Amino acid sequence: MPNTPSPVVADALEKWHAGVASKDTSGLAELLHPEVAFRSPMVFKPYEGAVVVTMILSTVLDVFEDFAYHRAFFSEDGQEVVLEFSARVGEKSLKGVDIVRFDTDGRITAFEVMIRPFNGLQALGAEMGVRLGEHLAAYNASRGES
Repeated sequence: MPNTPSPVVADALEKWHAGVASKDTSGLAELLHPEVAFRSPMVFKPYEGAVVVTMILSTVLDVFEDFAYHRAFFSEDGQEVVLEFSARVGEKSLKGVDIVRFDTDGRITAFEVMIRPFNGLQALGAEMGVRLGEHLAAYNASRGES
């Protein structure tokens, strides 16, 4: 029998998918744990905290064109999901997965992204740098990083 999400995760995923489909991130704050960790395919250390993760995810949704989820795979406990997606950044097509962990209240505690091919990741990184570079640099400086 295939693994399925817990009821609170199923509810949270329904809200997530609705927000992604409409590119409306106004409900994102209620889905994220205040101490959520976001692991980007572009940097080694995670971004931590709902404010910075909201900014990143909102911007990614603006950057991606033709974004679509294709499949979902759930952990045995139903609290973690891997979502396979495809998108385009300019002329570069990419595929990837979001690995998302939820707490027992249905809030996202960890969000990790993996993307291929490399030139698609480069296009995404370049566009994210243009849109968020200054903000992420300030975030890193506030954590004592360069």
